[in-house]
Amino acid sequence: MTNVCNAACDFCGFSRDKKLAGPRRYLAPDDFERALPILRKRRIRYMTLQGGEPLVHPQIESLVASATKAGMQCGLITNGWFLSRHIEQLAAAGLKRLLVSIDSANMGEHEHNRGLQGLEARIADGIARARSFGIPVCASVTVSRLVNYEALPETLTRLGFDSVSFSYPRREAFGSSSLVYDETSTLVDLSAEEILDALEQIARMKKRFRVMDPKAALAEVARFVRGEQQLIPCVGGSKYFYLDWNLDIWRCEAWSEPMGSVFDLDRFPDQREPCNACMMSCYRHASVLMHGAMALADSAQALGRGDFRSAVSSLFQRGVATSLWALANEELPSMSANALTKRSAEFRASSKSELKPDHP
Repeated sequence: MTNVCNAACDFCGFSRDKKLAGPRRYLAPDDFERALPILRKRRIRYMTLQGGEPLVHPQIESLVASATKAGMQCGLITNGWFLSRHIEQLAAAGLKRLLVSIDSANMGEHEHNRGLQGLEARIADGIARARSFGIPVCASVTVSRLVNYEALPETLTRLGFDSVSFSYPRREAFGSSSLVYDETSTLVDLSAEEILDALEQIARMKKRFRVMDPKAALAEVARFVRGEQQLIPCVGGSKYFYLDWNLDIWRCEAWSEPMGSVFDLDRFPDQREPCNACMMSCYRHASVLMHGAMALADSAQALGRGDFRSAVSSLFQRGVATSLWALANEELPSMSANALTKRSAEFRASSKSELKPDHP
């Protein structure tokens, strides 16, 4: 949405104290609204708004409302500072998912890294209000030297989070307009051994708190770090895209060049050439969970054409069984748990409404 941010994170290229992101940019709401039918025609049904800090965009509620009106389930990731100010309007605009960045189990360390004293109270209040509107809240944690994985579940529970998802730092100086990580930060300058240890601790956390990173995705990232052959190719460029504030569409943030303008998306074929060139969590997670389903769809289409050989070969691609296992054993139970959380929050909101007196 924007490269502007009010925080001063050590590891972030959009930090208010740095000039890495270039001139201030904001996504134009009118152009965004024109792009949405094109995305919807491509069967895009889920969108996550990110920055910078999305809540500094002067028309953020309008952007969420436009995506919702276009038939997309819209999520947003924020540092939480302005959350209480906007959450009621965001809920009314149709926001379905909320992610809040957390850097450490020690909230004093978190506030220091963010350069925002008093952030903990703002996050807790914003989460409570979001959940009262039936919006599930997930912590977004960057794997860094600040994270104490053993202590993290207690902090996330106390703050009111429903779940947590981890992102793995990338240090590449190439890619899209969204260079998220500062190459000079020592917080994310992790050795292979440090990253592998973090992945093991994240996997163990699943026994204590709802971790959205599929085990199969954690294993894929570990293979990437060790330089081993991976099982599942990325779905970036076919089922998953990155759209920047220039309304250029990219196969992913780390790709060397955009596919082109989103307004020309109808002309771009799916880019399904196998790629395992990075360890970005959003693409790893999506790829693990979608690879098997895509293979099933390809097989069904081949059968419809009478091409039995292609139908069989689609099902026996590398990683299909792993993907279907992850989908059945992790994603579907998580979807059910999220639905239960939402229904519970809606019930609490309804109960409060019924109990509210008609006079002071």
